[in-house]
Amino acid sequence: MKQNPTAARAASLVAIAFVAILLAVHFVHPRADFPNFSPWMDYAKYTDEGWYGNAAIAYFVRGGWYVPGDFNPAVALPVWPFLEWILFHFTGVSLMSARILAVAIFVGSVALTYLLVKTEAPRWAALLAAVIAASNAFLYCFSRLAILEPLLIFLGLLSWLLALLLPRTRSSRQRITVLVAIGILLCLMVLTKTTAIFLFPAVAYLLWRSQRHDRRSLFSAVTLVGLAAAIPWGLYYFFLVRPHYLDDYHYLFTANVYPQPTTASGWFMALWYAVHGTSWVDPKLVTVTTGLVVLSVFLFRSVWRSPLFVASFLASASYLGFIGFHNNMQPRYYQVVAFPLIIMTVLALHRLASGLDWARRALTAIAALGIAVSLFINTHETLWFAFHPQYTFVNAAEGLTRYVDQHPNRNRLLLSISGSDIALITGLPAICDDFGTLDLPARIRKYQPGWYAAWNELDPGTLEDLQTQFRLTEVANFPAYDDEDRNDLILYKLTPLKDSDAKRRF
Repeated sequence: MKQNPTAARAASLVAIAFVAILLAVHFVHPRADFPNFSPWMDYAKYTDEGWYGNAAIAYFVRGGWYVPGDFNPAVALPVWPFLEWILFHFTGVSLMSARILAVAIFVGSVALTYLLVKTEAPRWAALLAAVIAASNAFLYCFSRLAILEPLLIFLGLLSWLLALLLPRTRSSRQRITVLVAIGILLCLMVLTKTTAIFLFPAVAYLLWRSQRHDRRSLFSAVTLVGLAAAIPWGLYYFFLVRPHYLDDYHYLFTANVYPQPTTASGWFMALWYAVHGTSWVDPKLVTVTTGLVVLSVFLFRSVWRSPLFVASFLASASYLGFIGFHNNMQPRYYQVVAFPLIIMTVLALHRLASGLDWARRALTAIAALGIAVSLFINTHETLWFAFHPQYTFVNAAEGLTRYVDQHPNRNRLLLSISGSDIALITGLPAICDDFGTLDLPARIRKYQPGWYAAWNELDPGTLEDLQTQFRLTEVANFPAYDDEDRNDLILYKLTPLKDSDAKRRF
């Protein structure tokens, strides 16, 4: 390619066109289901788009962003719902617009991946990283959900790019501006998703690499970044959260606690499953990445002098450590790991391909073949998902809302674990039956919902709570999605019990 610039230019144009087409495909059929019968079963598709945008949804549907006693994650994670709030001012509450925003952010992350790799490797490596990210079927599926991870990834990659560009600043004013921007990005990352703190080691390493030859400069850089991150977070927490919403803030963390291992072997297995979960991203790509990382220790250790490679390794290891510690291996978490893995892959391949001996050339060919097979399979899966859309959940939400409107009950309010998602799709006001700072009996007594929707069957505990105040009548059901435990959305009419009956039940 170096000896034939025409061929190099042509190959680059083909790669750019390929990436552009695949990214455009991400915008097709934005209201479609998370692909049914895909390899990834994640409960985010039932709940998270509504939950984490609930403040923006409630503002337009119910007249206020905060619903006392309900699940209010925006108290701790305000950035994403704030962006949706701005968007909904122009589009109205809309699943399509929320998902298009998420995809646009994903496109930005692909562009940042290209720019990051370009700082340390030739253009072909940067384009290869963009091609891998744009074609990946796992990222296609999850980038089209209006959830928190795409924004977290974008902010994290942007902070890396600024840290890598820090040595190129020409004046102290530019340097201060870049450092303050990095700190603000770290604050926004935490206010997008609190697990962002597990990406901080990567940013800290990049700062250290850029300033390691001058201790005073390093100290001032860390101080500036720390203050720029801590001050806005502290202002938000101490002036808004602590005086008004502290219970909701704490509840977000207690609601996300999962049983943890109690033995050394249990912890080992949890961490192993967390690492093994990277195969969700793409088993072939992860195999190639693992092989390249192992080979780098013996054949091309120079790659470990790459700030971006080490930062990617630290980000992957730290976030996988969180997943293992959290002991809840949901596929959506691995979006955050996918981009560092892609960056590591192309940087390692570049260093391996730089060798002139026959062994390294042979290994380069094997790795390139593995990546080519991965690209072919992922592109095929992505295009299949894109052009075979299903709308089972949208149809279910619209059918449920239509039934509620055609059969008026005393209150249009819906109680459901997927209520916020339904509100995002149709504008039907809803509260959650599972999470909230008030226990369920107190919540339903406060809001008096007229309808209840459950997946497949009634939870005994929820049924017991509801029957203290309401009589449930099954009125309709709506098939949706592919999970045999959650593929039938059942609607119940809630009729208040007479006072004498209610007292008897308490």
